[in-house]
Amino acid sequence: MAKLRKLGRRTDHRQAMLRNQVQSLLENGRITTTVTRAKETQRMTDKMITLGKKGNLHAKRQAMAYLYRRDIVEKLFVELAPKYLERNGGYTRVIKLGPRRGDGSEMAILELV
Repeated sequence: MAKLRKLGRRTDHRQAMLRNQVQSLLENGRITTTVTRAKETQRMTDKMITLGKKGNLHAKRQAMAYLYRRDIVEKLFVELAPKYLERNGGYTRVIKLGPRRGDGSEMAILELV
């Protein structure tokens, strides 16, 4: 199995956080978070868009099992995935912003390409 960043969280908390971030990214197109969270979110978002590109019932059910909201899954399959049909991966980009004022964590913008 591939190496997984633990992000200083218990498994259930980490999975819920990543699911929420993927959902927010698909809904808004851009989120601001720490660099390590952005990289993990990027992995899962690319997997969701790949499911959307497949477009079959099984892929839709897999996406529904991961994402919380039905309208986000519909947006993924109807609006977002068709834009990336010609693209083989790399659907998101991480832009580093620098340290956060409060605690010095490296911040980044994660956005859809």
